Amino acid sequence: MATDSEPLAEAVSRIEPGSSIATGLALEHAIPFAAGHELLRQGIDDLTLIGPISDLLFDQLVGGDAVSAVRAAWAGNVSAGTGYRFREAVEDGRIEVEDHSNFSIALSLKAAAMGVPYLPTRSILGSDIFERNDRFLESTDPFTEETVALIPAISPDWTIVHAQRASPQGDAHLWGNTGITDPAVGAADNVLVTAEEIVDPEVITSDPSRVAITREQVTAVAEVPFGAHPSPVAGYYNRDNEYYLEYSQQTKTQEAFDEWAETWVYGVDSREEYRDLVEADLSITEPTVAAEVQYGQ
Repeated sequence: MATDSEPLAEAVSRIEPGSSIATGLALEHAIPFAAGHELLRQGIDDLTLIGPISDLLFDQLVGGDAVSAVRAAWAGNVSAGTGYRFREAVEDGRIEVEDHSNFSIALSLKAAAMGVPYLPTRSILGSDIFERNDRFLESTDPFTEETVALIPAISPDWTIVHAQRASPQGDAHLWGNTGITDPAVGAADNVLVTAEEIVDPEVITSDPSRVAITREQVTAVAEVPFGAHPSPVAGYYNRDNEYYLEYSQQTKTQEAFDEWAETWVYGVDSREEYRDLVEADLSITEPTVAAEVQYGQ
């Protein structure tokens, strides 16, 4: 359990080389890019990355030579298609890939969160995914005698989540698309929460229904404004669409990626310095405010 918030570098330093990390769990929303860049700066490598639609974060970590394996449904660049660093690493055989569907990765994490060895599904039956993932099994349902697929549990060493706000102890408010954040938090041995704001605990307890993560689940929490850029964070900033296109053009070779990373990852000492590199205006101009909720006593 986290006892107090800490600087991002200190929080990330808890993650050991060789760890398995689930992240990018809210799909295209609130991807913890700042934490990923800090992994690269600290040289924490030999990582196994776990997630559904990972977008650019997995590609960047692969490009930074931090990854040995990926267990995911998709990795690349949502705006431009291919993630060149991921693609080249797969073609060269430098990383192992365990192929999943979005639903199977969700089931794997849900099974671990429930404390069961596997969960059954029919959703991947008839597909060729069994040829690319030998951990999936076809079996007979003992109750109906129908064929089902068995999806084994995945228990990450760490789950990394970016939230809108958190208390110093790690209780976090998260809204908008949350994807499979909940099962990934429940499945992990450790959880790192980065947040746009660290707020007084009274702010969190004022809206208990919005608490997506509780302190008992959290190992470390860090305040990291703009910590999900270039992905959006509901209520804070929009998606930086141009960044995705520019990244695609600037990282087609490893040498080009290294030059990009020297500016965007290794050339900044803080997220504030990183933000100075971003020219786009991502501010929310038409805020949508939810209706007031009364809890009362």
